[in-house]
Amino acid sequence: MIITIGGHHGAGKSTLGAHLAEHYRYKRYSTWDFMRGLALERWVSIIDINREAETDGSIIDTILDDRQRDLGKVEDDFIIDGRLAFHFIPHAMKIFLTVTPLEAAHRIFTDSTRQGIETHETIEHTVVNIEIRRQSENDRYMKYYGLHIYDMDLYDVVIDTSSRTPDEVYNLVIQAIDALHK
Repeated sequence: MIITIGGHHGAGKSTLGAHLAEHYRYKRYSTWDFMRGLALERWVSIIDINREAETDGSIIDTILDDRQRDLGKVEDDFIIDGRLAFHFIPHAMKIFLTVTPLEAAHRIFTDSTRQGIETHETIEHTVVNIEIRRQSENDRYMKYYGLHIYDMDLYDVVIDTSSRTPDEVYNLVIQAIDALHK
């Protein structure tokens, strides 16, 4: 079984991916980790990487797209979190996590793993950056794929993580996977 995890920024995709990989003893991939690596290599922010991808998708997006597509063709039994993974691996179980912008901002603002990659002066500034990234990515995906990634009908399971702990989200997803694979 292949499980893709998409969702809003700060919704808990990486955390859920790690829990599911441990539960199923699957390998885990993350396009966010790849994007972070690109940002660090270039000494730019994630917003700058997204802007670059908007103007030259043949470089950034093609690398990400091919990586996901190839994984879906050559591997089985893995977890991948990334906003387009569901599109490039259509035979996968598709999970989407939502979160309110304010809750996402709180999570991102206090996440020490994002230091040096994203600059957020205040929670309010973080909310603005989240909206910029959401719009940038959605515009890019519409332009290149004709795809609105926030259309919840595209996913098998949609969970709002705003007021849930990571363990609650994990348990809901396990229940949903079990119900869909009876």
